[in-house]
Amino acid sequence: MSVDWSWTADHADELATLTLSHLQAALSAVLLGLVISLPLAVLAHRVRPLRGLLLGLSNVLFTIPSIAVFVLLLPVSGLTRTTTVIGLTIYTLVVLLGNTVEGLDSVPARTKEAAEAMGTRPLRTLLTVELPLALPVIMAGVRIATVMSISLVSVATYIGDGGLGQLFTDGFQRDFPTPVIVGVVLTLLLALVADALLVTVQYVLTPWTRRQRSA
Repeated sequence: MSVDWSWTADHADELATLTLSHLQAALSAVLLGLVISLPLAVLAHRVRPLRGLLLGLSNVLFTIPSIAVFVLLLPVSGLTRTTTVIGLTIYTLVVLLGNTVEGLDSVPARTKEAAEAMGTRPLRTLLTVELPLALPVIMAGVRIATVMSISLVSVATYIGDGGLGQLFTDGFQRDFPTPVIVGVVLTLLLALVADALLVTVQYVLTPWTRRQRSA
């Protein structure tokens, strides 16, 4: 299969629009997933009886096929971007929730006890001690969730959304491989660039990990 470069040049504006739409859907889902998973993870970390329930529920949701999730959401939110974002958010939760709980569990008990001994309130300890120390593990989950969301956006093509996934449908319907190849390449590039940016963000936000490596 070869790429018709003239078609790519003629559709540059459309490709840019679809790429931006694809990225917006994926990032919206990850951000919403973070907003939901952070308090749930803290709850699961602090209240042990709820841990298995919350993690188990997120795992069950993850087993539902993505196209089925979108179809089940149609009566609620219709053929809209909202359906896409909600569906993708469901899949990010299993990764973000699990990694955040794991990150909080990894914080040494002595560190938390030292903060408490200094009179630090539980909320401040969480925000200034536990979450920063758990950040490397949390960011690993964010990276996985972001790449996963970028890859899953295309499935939403079946409900009239899907960003770059529309190129796959167009190419298959017309037996024209160029849109399919371009869509795959752009999706891969989005995932690689997003992951690289998140690695940079983690590098900036966790300077102590660099000092540990150089010690």
